Amino acid sequence: MSLRLISGGRDQPELPGLLVVGAAEIDTLGGGPRMGSAQGEVDRRLATDGDDPAVASWAGRIVGVASRADLERRIAGEGYALHQFAVLDASGGTVTPGLVDPHTHLLFAGSREDELELRQRGAGYLEILAAGGGILSTVAATRAASADDLATHGRRWLDEMLGHGVTTVEAKSGYGLDLPTELRLLEVAHQLGTEGPVDIVPTWLGAHAVPPELRDRPNATEAYVRLLLDEQLPGVAAQGRAVAADVFCEEGVFDTDQSRRILEAAAGYGLRPRLHADELAPSGGAELAAEIGASSADHLATPSEAGIDALASAAADGRPVVATLLPATTWFLMKDHHAPARTFIDRGVPVAIGTDFNPGTSPTPSLPLAMTAACVNLRMAPDEVLAAVTINAALALGLADEIGSLEAGKRADLVIWNVPTARQIPYWPAADLVRTVIKNGRVVLDRAST
Repeated sequence: MSLRLISGGRDQPELPGLLVVGAAEIDTLGGGPRMGSAQGEVDRRLATDGDDPAVASWAGRIVGVASRADLERRIAGEGYALHQFAVLDASGGTVTPGLVDPHTHLLFAGSREDELELRQRGAGYLEILAAGGGILSTVAATRAASADDLATHGRRWLDEMLGHGVTTVEAKSGYGLDLPTELRLLEVAHQLGTEGPVDIVPTWLGAHAVPPELRDRPNATEAYVRLLLDEQLPGVAAQGRAVAADVFCEEGVFDTDQSRRILEAAAGYGLRPRLHADELAPSGGAELAAEIGASSADHLATPSEAGIDALASAAADGRPVVATLLPATTWFLMKDHHAPARTFIDRGVPVAIGTDFNPGTSPTPSLPLAMTAACVNLRMAPDEVLAAVTINAALALGLADEIGSLEAGKRADLVIWNVPTARQIPYWPAADLVRTVIKNGRVVLDRAST
């Protein structure tokens, strides 16, 4: 990894300031989360003959975005020492905020490539799960994995994600379904976030499926819900690593009443509620997300009209629930229907996009590939998708005041792309377009001279 600086060098002490210049385009995404007709507003600063847009950071925080001349005058006028800013040349590339992946199942063991062929023969998701496959096969492998095994696995895929421009990810548990393994998953996620450079938001997903040891009991789902409420959730809260709680609210998994009870109990422990909602069939998940004020309702491939109405009403009332859509999942599952992104946007619901990275239904760590799928399958415009993986994804994680846009005071998380406009990021599917990633004002990945 090398750092191509105009001034400063690798033999010099790391400077507290960074000035990124020479970009053809800087998209700030400033002004807050996007919804409705504003979903595609990115605040685009273009290079012209008399204006070289630049972004400056100091001690890991954005100072400002303006023309280079104006920014240097501002820096000097506010008492910063210009010689303490390393200058990084974007060389005609595009600068965006660091991407935020708001829905991943980062930590697991094993793989499930055999399910691809099962689906090609017509097997459905719940059919595979009922036969002991799907989530349950990953649970068996994950329970047997040590913390070191899981950490090694996590580092591998975080490196992949960083290489695709991602600087913050959500990481769900949910492949343990027992307290010791769930705690192990959350602890590893926390430790990997501490290591960096990618920030991790740990989410407890104990309500991912009914564990195999309970499935033969009468009222197995209800018995597991009681176990979640009486044992698993108090243990997770005492550990203190999870910041959010999620439930797979779906026919054949957890119904809306069970999901409500779990998430209300989790909120009592200070965990933000999230939902896997309406992925396979209308299940009341969108309605429940609006009712309880969830941060995010995820998947939403098959919401009911009432669910769409509920999310639209919540947004109109100033309590928006982010519709976090996962187009790589419906693509990989070979579905002929997709989340109604255009309807959500038209109804004023903020839309985010995530990878749903997991071993069975979306084994891709590439958020730019999910951006392409959002353009092709969800009919979202490239600028709408850019907002969906930056400021709106940050909102889904409760971090819109810290990340997701290039605004003064926010964390200096930036990506320099090897394309002259951000509209080309989803245009080149599966291409390696990232030149440089900056996390908290520090270059953590640079391909400029490799």
